[in-house]
Amino acid sequence: MLDLNSAQLYAWLNAFLWPFIRILATLATVPFFSESAIPKRAKVGLGFVLTLIIAPSLPPLPDLPTASYEALLIAAQQVFIGVALGLTMRIVFAAVQTAGEFIGLQMGLSFASFFDPATGANTAVLSRLLNVIAVLTFLALNGHLLLLGVLVRTFHVLPIGADLHINGWGALLDWSSELWVSGMLLALPLIIVLLTINLAFGILNRTAQQLTIFAVGFPITLTVGLTLLVVVIPQTTPFLAQLFNSGYEAMMRVAFGLAGP
Repeated sequence: MLDLNSAQLYAWLNAFLWPFIRILATLATVPFFSESAIPKRAKVGLGFVLTLIIAPSLPPLPDLPTASYEALLIAAQQVFIGVALGLTMRIVFAAVQTAGEFIGLQMGLSFASFFDPATGANTAVLSRLLNVIAVLTFLALNGHLLLLGVLVRTFHVLPIGADLHINGWGALLDWSSELWVSGMLLALPLIIVLLTINLAFGILNRTAQQLTIFAVGFPITLTVGLTLLVVVIPQTTPFLAQLFNSGYEAMMRVAFGLAGP
């Protein structure tokens, strides 16, 4: 006969519930897994399976009743941790979208946007294009598996029930400052060429004022920009791979920062 008391029941529930909350919060905010194209049941199912796999190997958990105030506070902490980890990796893809904004501005396509069902907002065409390329590269490099591996490692760096420190948010803010730098570096080759063309058109407009620069310049900058995209995009894989690796390292820095000194 199975002798099960309330303390054992609470221990079993907490051993599954708290890791599941952190994993689900991360999947809800991290790129690719948070896309609306992925069914919610698939996300919950993935979180459930991953929790079952890692739960036996986790560090000891606090011995608390599941419905107690302290247990609810720990559950809220797991939500904050998961969201922080997800936002850390989301900055990588935000940098790619920022590069699309920079390129579109130089090509004259900054006004070309469409409704993106994945984000629920209007998105620039080039930003969406580069984001799709980044997602495909992410999957081709097994980034989704590496991401899940980093998520599992955070349970040992930042155990469930540990006190949270403000250093983690500082690490997240420091990493967010890389958004503009990474986006500019990705778009820099096209920006330099297109800016040179626009400067040439500006000089031409001053010397030949009877020439309608807008009618001539827009098709040229658009054609040159699209041609450069075709040439440059295949060469962006090493840069994106390095950017993804930096994202994984930033997730660990955030976890170490939240764990404290």
